Amino acid sequence: MPNLFEPLAVGKLQLPNRLLMAPMTRSRASVDGVVSALTAEYYRQRASAGLIISESIQPSVIGQGYILTPGLHAGDHVEAWRDVTDAVHEAGGRIFAQLTHTGRIGHPSLYPNGELPVAPSPVASGEQLFSPEGMLDHPVPREMTTDDIRITVTDFATAARNAIDAGFDGVELHGANGYLIHQFLADNTNLRTDSYGGAADNRIRFAIEVVTAVADVIGADRTGVRLSPGSPFNNIEEPDPAPVYLRLLESLADQNLAYVHLVEVGNRELTRQLRAAWPGILILNPHPAPEAFPASPAAATEAVETGVADAVSLATMWLANPDLDARIKAGGPYNTPHPDTFYGGDHRGYTDYPTIEGGRAA
Repeated sequence: MPNLFEPLAVGKLQLPNRLLMAPMTRSRASVDGVVSALTAEYYRQRASAGLIISESIQPSVIGQGYILTPGLHAGDHVEAWRDVTDAVHEAGGRIFAQLTHTGRIGHPSLYPNGELPVAPSPVASGEQLFSPEGMLDHPVPREMTTDDIRITVTDFATAARNAIDAGFDGVELHGANGYLIHQFLADNTNLRTDSYGGAADNRIRFAIEVVTAVADVIGADRTGVRLSPGSPFNNIEEPDPAPVYLRLLESLADQNLAYVHLVEVGNRELTRQLRAAWPGILILNPHPAPEAFPASPAAATEAVETGVADAVSLATMWLANPDLDARIKAGGPYNTPHPDTFYGGDHRGYTDYPTIEGGRAA
């Protein structure tokens, strides 16, 4: 029976444990999308994770959906991220970059020319952007043309190459939580009647094109994809997600990807179906019941020991506990997270959570 602290091969990486750090937006980049030395310290502190998956990084200007989020589409982005990856590697860790195009979860105020965000179909999210001017309604996005789709696929591939140049060990493509790839998969955000809409084989086309393009430039063994079938986040509707996601995994099965990363949303049976359909490494952000947020060490342990997943990712637990692996081994105690410092700000709630030894010493 595997456990959280057994090693695991993921692509060409040998992970020392199966306890991964999930991607978490922290909104501490500059207005130009450049991360700082504080970001390097934040990730360095958490290098004992089997694998760190970075916060969402936009692959293009139009891919940004929130203020103060980082990019990987300019030279200064690459240079700044290299300091982060160097810090993680010097501490003995491993780190993948999560590339996220937010699609309709964007706003003209984020873009230099004030253009509309893009999406599969012109359907507004009904959500809002937090900005220095207050809350701004997301507009109706511009429907992507086939040229837009081609350019966006290229943007993902270019950003993936930049990630490797910046020292990342690989790339995770964010196809979850209501962002662009997910918008192509979902019922209420993809109303297209061309080859990218309608039947499952069409709805998964964009996801496959992005994954294939990235794998072609950096290697499939350094490429992962994150999915959240059935998640309502960002007003996504997927009343019957199984057919689309089973078809997607079937279509990706021969690419020998590093992993598929599932965000569970209270449907363990669907997780088991997708696990059975995927021949490679499956990482699970475990939420077996709708109310099971945030995911707990107990849920993580259960998922690995029962074989539901090869590895697990935890988010808030790693945010508040930079030495989460040591704390789980010790049976706690765990730091209390401070939600008011999750997004934006300085070192407070970012790099000042104590380790178990530091806490005892204090």
